[in-house]
Amino acid sequence: MPVLIAIIGAITAVAFFVLRARNAANAAGDLVDMANDVRLAARRFGFRRKTNLHPAESIEDPNIAITGVASAFLELDDLPTSGQRTALVYAMQDTFGLSAQDADELAILGRWMVSECGSPDAAISRLTRKLMRLSGQESFAPLLSIINATLTSGGGAGLNNKQREALDDVKRAFRIS
Repeated sequence: MPVLIAIIGAITAVAFFVLRARNAANAAGDLVDMANDVRLAARRFGFRRKTNLHPAESIEDPNIAITGVASAFLELDDLPTSGQRTALVYAMQDTFGLSAQDADELAILGRWMVSECGSPDAAISRLTRKLMRLSGQESFAPLLSIINATLTSGGGAGLNNKQREALDDVKRAFRIS
């Protein structure tokens, strides 16, 4: 009887460790897939990272910068909900005239830009300055349209203090009073 209990215990321990190893492998695979999604999105939109230069300074497409600012704006409140992320993708589809897949990949690239800047506050200031250098004040209307569409679809209570301050920073960067 004690031998039978020892065998069952050993089988249970092996099964436990095999399941843990499988879950760790799945998690590692998910991380690789995320990195691959960012890489493919960057390639699709012609983004090339330059050596010894911050990724935000390598942006040549205003749509990437607009998406990064909009993603950072959402993250100022709290972690964005899936509804807010979906609203961001729909707003980009409407504003930029993109397909669903292109808008989704652009959202992935925008989130990556925010993470590369370190914080949503830093991303807003850096990406807004780059956006102003790329396309001037003509990109303010699409940016505001995407931010407004995303915020109104979430059913939130409006702007919080951080978002108001960020909007003031955006207006200052675009020289709008």
